[in-house]
Amino acid sequence: QVQLVESGGGLVQPGGSLRLSCAASGSIYSINNMAWYRQIPGKQRELVAVITSGGSTNYADSVKDRFTISRDNAKKTVYLQMSSLKPEDTAVYYCNVIIQARTGSRYAYWGQGTQVTVSS
Repeated sequence: QVQLVESGGGLVQPGGSLRLSCAASGSIYSINNMAWYRQIPGKQRELVAVITSGGSTNYADSVKDRFTISRDNAKKTVYLQMSSLKPEDTAVYYCNVIIQARTGSRYAYWGQGTQVTVSS
C-alpha cells in the first residue's frame, strides 16, 4: 500500500509564493513520474507540472516561468514552488505519483488535495 501526504497549501495574496510538498510512503520499489494537478469546482482536473525520474520537466502554459517542480528521490517527495501567484491559480492541488512494482507493473496514486487560495 502506498500513501501520499500533501502539505503547504493556504491563503496567499496576489504576487505571493507558496511551496507544496507531497511525500510518498509505503511499499515502493521505484517511482516514475511525479506530477501536480489542480481542480476548480465544476471543472476538470488539469495538469500543472510533471517531472520524470530523470528530472525532465513539463509545465502547463499558464504556469510557465512562475512555477517550478522538483523532486527529492531519497525522500520520495515532490515539490511545487509557486511564485507570482494570481487569483486564477486558486484551486485544490493534487499530487500524482506513478509507482513501479518489482513485477514491472505501474500504478498511479493521488494525494488528498490541498487548497490554494490567492486573494487580497
